[in-house]
Amino acid sequence: MDMKANKNLLAGVDARTRLAGSNQMEILLFSLGTNETFGINVFKVREVGRTPHITRTPNMPRGVEGLVSLRGNVIPVLSLSSFLELDNPPKDLGGSMMVAEYSKRTLGFLVHEVDRIIRVDWEKVKAPESVLNSNQGLITAVIELGDGHLVSILDVEQILSNAFGEAVIVDVAPAQVKEDTNVFFADDSIVARKKIAEVLDKLGVKHKHANNGAEAWTRLQAIATHAKQVGIPMRDEVNLILVDAEMPEMDGYVLTKNIKGDPRFEGVPVVMHSSLSSEANRAMGKSVGVDAYVAKFDAEVLADTLRPLIEH
Repeated sequence: MDMKANKNLLAGVDARTRLAGSNQMEILLFSLGTNETFGINVFKVREVGRTPHITRTPNMPRGVEGLVSLRGNVIPVLSLSSFLELDNPPKDLGGSMMVAEYSKRTLGFLVHEVDRIIRVDWEKVKAPESVLNSNQGLITAVIELGDGHLVSILDVEQILSNAFGEAVIVDVAPAQVKEDTNVFFADDSIVARKKIAEVLDKLGVKHKHANNGAEAWTRLQAIATHAKQVGIPMRDEVNLILVDAEMPEMDGYVLTKNIKGDPRFEGVPVVMHSSLSSEANRAMGKSVGVDAYVAKFDAEVLADTLRPLIEH
């Protein structure tokens, strides 16, 4: 892909905000020099282009190639092939670089080649079976294209955790809540689920979780049906619902629309917790009715957002 194509590839992001609630997303396809195709949500990519000069510095974590200066900002550059431990990557791997934003952190990802953008239905984005999830848990979903070709979606949160270590959660004070306060959360990232659970434990609230939006909606409907059968409000069963934006089968926007459109969930706040931290994504969350939007991952901010919504 030439530089002009790279420059124009990500044009029209504002128009893509209309995808909120449609259960669709747009994926930027790229290769790492093997026969496999990988993908990343377009909203996380700020730009793509040729790899600039990388300054190698001592004591960098494994997989971090060094630093680059990009329009006055110095950002770390990660080699995705190093994390995935791919066999026989080409010698020119790293000719292209994607600049992505995750959780307010800007990073460069070295790739072999950037291909194109495709639009897919989240219901066609499947959680990988264990046999496919052999790359150290770094594949969070798999898409089958019309021609039968498979695209692996990377769990960038896990990659960042492997590179820079997991966030240490401290200074989260317990919430003033009833003993039976319960939070339901949905997230497809193992790292994210672990960190969310730690925050909720420190807040002193019980919690249940689902691994994707479709699973979450099925379980929430069952809880709501039971609550109605025994004659108690849903709020007595689930005090707050925390959703990720990107999830296989059903994204957080559609999940939120379903919750907000079901009268059984009246009075149950929904908080969106996402590594998609741009204002456009906040606007998308607001358009489907979320009560709050929190960028991953700041334990203190997450706790401060949840506390007034669950305290009595």
